[in-house]
Amino acid sequence: MNNKFYSLPDLPYGYKDLEPYISEEQLSIHHQKHHQAYVNGANTVFERLEKSRKEGSDLDMKATLKELSFHVSGHVLHSLFWQNMASSKKEGGGEPSGRLGEIINDEFGSFDRFKQEFTKAAISIEGSGWVALTLDKESGRPMIMQIEKHNLNLYPGFSLLLVFDFWEHAYYLDYKNEKNKFIEAFWQIVNWEAADKRLNRFDDKLAHS
Repeated sequence: MNNKFYSLPDLPYGYKDLEPYISEEQLSIHHQKHHQAYVNGANTVFERLEKSRKEGSDLDMKATLKELSFHVSGHVLHSLFWQNMASSKKEGGGEPSGRLGEIINDEFGSFDRFKQEFTKAAISIEGSGWVALTLDKESGRPMIMQIEKHNLNLYPGFSLLLVFDFWEHAYYLDYKNEKNKFIEAFWQIVNWEAADKRLNRFDDKLAHS
């Protein structure tokens, strides 16, 4: 059996490339320290499970699986979050086009209305959490999902198109307690092209299922 299951992914840009919206220091700590901690945490739980199975010893499964869910979800969400941003000097920001732009306009009436609802969902998170734009594969409708911590209030089976990290560790060095400024910064560097590509891949899978 493998002792290591997850590893920290490289960023698709340099640590300075999201400035002035996210500083090099903020991004470096977020990626190298916080995301790495979730990778390490998940791998540690897997090691504990393997040891217990090998030795035939008992585990508190409720606590173990709760811990594993937290770390794995943190890893998955962060891995997508990095892809959901683009260099401030290149393709980041603006409004979505293509298929993603179409379904957002169809569902919300306009991009501005979607942006308003997504922003309010972020600001109203209780404690630490995420906001995601998801696709309901059954209805084909995009939906906003507010995630507490990394793993609470999830819509089971919904596909993640875009995620936004609203944990304090994601913004505090740059914005202190001014959370509104952080999400406004995110809209300047959001990578709509990456989200549209994810949507198209999901559409392709549904068409061939």
